[in-house]
Amino acid sequence: MIRVVMYDDHWPAEYEAEAERIREAIGEVAVRIHHIGSTAVPGLSAKPVIDVLVEVSGLAKLDALSPRMESLEYEAKGEFGIPGRRYFRRDNAFGVRTHQIHAFELRSAQTDRHLAFRDYLISHPEVARAYGELKRQLAAHFPNDIDAYMDGKDSFVKQYEAEGLAWCASRIKSSWSEP
Repeated sequence: MIRVVMYDDHWPAEYEAEAERIREAIGEVAVRIHHIGSTAVPGLSAKPVIDVLVEVSGLAKLDALSPRMESLEYEAKGEFGIPGRRYFRRDNAFGVRTHQIHAFELRSAQTDRHLAFRDYLISHPEVARAYGELKRQLAAHFPNDIDAYMDGKDSFVKQYEAEGLAWCASRIKSSWSEP
């Protein structure tokens, strides 16, 4: 069942605790770890799943450490539909997803995309509110159809992901031109 809930103030702390576990498990292979997805946007309604993005020094190095991720109760899924990604997911004792990890090599365009969307939503609360409302409506209409739920979000995500990338690029450009 697809569940979209109100923002939970505990999500950042849950992310921090999980990021520390990941750092301990894979060490220096994890160059940077980011909280992404809706649980990373204060005030945004979300499925209660902590999304973690890990920038790694090499996918082969991470693959070699998959048993360590499995020791943290993650299921290693390989690319899982996205070339250049390593995907791990963790469910609780009831089989409900609680965490997912998207790992990409350092400086991946996929990382830029995820971070731009997150940062755009944080900086544009009206867009975040609209996104939360869309997700609540989709969950109500398609409570047992994750494909329809994802399809319903697709055009919104693509639009604001593109705007987020342009917004981030303009912020970088303007910082270069400042004295």
